[in-house]
Amino acid sequence: MKITSNKKTIVVREYQLEVGTVQVFDDYMVASFDEGATITLERTYQIIGISEIHFRDKDFGYISLRKNSYAIDPTVYNYLRGLDNLKAFAIVSKKEIDMHNFNIEKMFYKKPMEFFIEFDNALDWVQKRIKPKKGRNSA
Repeated sequence: MKITSNKKTIVVREYQLEVGTVQVFDDYMVASFDEGATITLERTYQIIGISEIHFRDKDFGYISLRKNSYAIDPTVYNYLRGLDNLKAFAIVSKKEIDMHNFNIEKMFYKKPMEFFIEFDNALDWVQKRIKPKKGRNSA
């Protein structure tokens, strides 16, 4: 799995959380959680807080790099659905179990969510979901 991008991107800020790392870019964030972590509602609030700091007044995307195996409380998707400016949710992994879990997670999330094997494909999809909404200055 390619977890870095060929595209030139600048990390705006990196957060080291108890369960992993969140990197914030201009219009998206990338999260990578530690092996064996459990993503609870409390930990999700940390990520929502980060999104509110950086994307309060603009649309953004979220990319989950599934390098490690970890558990997610599916009720967190009820709260993520409430983020109106979260326009794209991408999962990047080569593991078959992650594809299976994605199908379950998608039932809870019910908003644009896709699964990718390559990071660049996920990034392209996320940016396409965000850019058209900006209107006048988009190419």
